[in-house]
Amino acid sequence: MPKISACIISFNEEQKIEDCLRSLEGIADEIIVVDSLSTDRTIEIAGRYTDRIYHQKFLGYAEQKNLAVSHASHDWILSLDCDERLSPQLRQAVLEVKDALDERCAYRMPRKTFYVYRWLEHCWYPDRKVRLFNRRNARWGGTNPHDRVVLDAGVNVVDLKGDILHYSFSSISEHLRTIDSFTEIGAREIIAKGKPVSLLSPLSHGLWTFIRLYILKRGFLDGFAGFVVATLSFMHAFIKYAKVLMHQRNPGRSRL
Repeated sequence: MPKISACIISFNEEQKIEDCLRSLEGIADEIIVVDSLSTDRTIEIAGRYTDRIYHQKFLGYAEQKNLAVSHASHDWILSLDCDERLSPQLRQAVLEVKDALDERCAYRMPRKTFYVYRWLEHCWYPDRKVRLFNRRNARWGGTNPHDRVVLDAGVNVVDLKGDILHYSFSSISEHLRTIDSFTEIGAREIIAKGKPVSLLSPLSHGLWTFIRLYILKRGFLDGFAGFVVATLSFMHAFIKYAKVLMHQRNPGRSRL
């Protein structure tokens, strides 16, 4: 039977990391945690489940996750964030394929988000993610902060039943703080790539994001939470491109 290394990155996740690690029991043959110098009880809690804990100042999401993979003893990697856990159905699905993991395949699973007070069934669902893969033909890439698993040519994607349960934001204030942080990272990525941005970019990207989540993905069926998510997602896109424009107009003084 192939062995699986679970890889986790963390920073001040004492409220969430234990449920994440507990959901991996009986699935993972080892757990790797790369921590970005937490100042709370994250390391203490993680130590109850693994002694493979590494300390690294944050390098970027993809970079930090690739570092965790590099410390793994096994080629098969199961990756979760601290605010995620395997649902019972997904645990069973992973156990069913574990005996016959195909090196030509990567395994994808839907992610369901709990937002403040309810599960989102539409605007951020199913949000399928490749999270079980062989590191010999896959690695973390994408554009920070939206990292993703990049597969070599010829690797097939197999969908598993069951959800990654994602406990995202416990309040609108927390969501707003993340928007400020992620838009800075995203704006720097756009600037670094030299992507053209016009005066219309903040509004056009923001409106498209709202329409896609609230109308095309039927986020209105998620009630008031769906409206809040679509509106703040509009803000996220708008602010990211607005920060780029501000930098272009005053590159010497703009701090994004």
